[in-house]
Amino acid sequence: MKITRALPALLVAGIFLGGQTMAIETPGYTVVYEAGDVEYRQYEAYLVAETVVVGDVAYKASGNEGFRRLFSYITGANTANQSIAMTSPVSRELTSEKIAMTAPVARRPAGAGEAVAFMLPAQYTLATAPQPSDDRVELREVPSRLMAVVRYSGRWTDSNYVEHKNMLLTALADTNTETLGETQSALYDAPYIPWFLRRNEVMIEVRDLPVQ
Repeated sequence: MKITRALPALLVAGIFLGGQTMAIETPGYTVVYEAGDVEYRQYEAYLVAETVVVGDVAYKASGNEGFRRLFSYITGANTANQSIAMTSPVSRELTSEKIAMTAPVARRPAGAGEAVAFMLPAQYTLATAPQPSDDRVELREVPSRLMAVVRYSGRWTDSNYVEHKNMLLTALADTNTETLGETQSALYDAPYIPWFLRRNEVMIEVRDLPVQ
């Protein structure tokens, strides 16, 4: 199983379109507890477009491939999936819809491959979101969950990610906090943001808050 690590420099294509800065929507959460460098966040449910890159693909290559599929989806490779009124003459047309960019881009282990996902804007539900044209892209609802998170800055390197992943897991082990699943990573910034200003996160789902 491939362990999720920090995402390569992939966001720049979606941050500026038509010369205008885009407002970036992020997942909603409430910080319910803090212990040292670890934040415990209760996330609201949200919808993602997700694709799994299968096989033993190099880390950067798998991230780039997943991003390409998802960026294609949010910039038009989708159908509006809506009823069309009957007219005369009869005509049918698949419509293409652009979807707002959100942050972060998330990655998680997925069997023999790796899942890369974009959160969809809150206006969409599974019933109303445009369906992907690429059958390798799927829509999935992420339920509300409690996540333990370490936030850090710096370059998108394996060593930087592993350092903070170990920091998170050690802190949870020291407090006997039960984890669920595996670590995930999230990157919020475009590649042109200076490394010391970047918002990177490593997180994992937990069953409960640590015993105080």
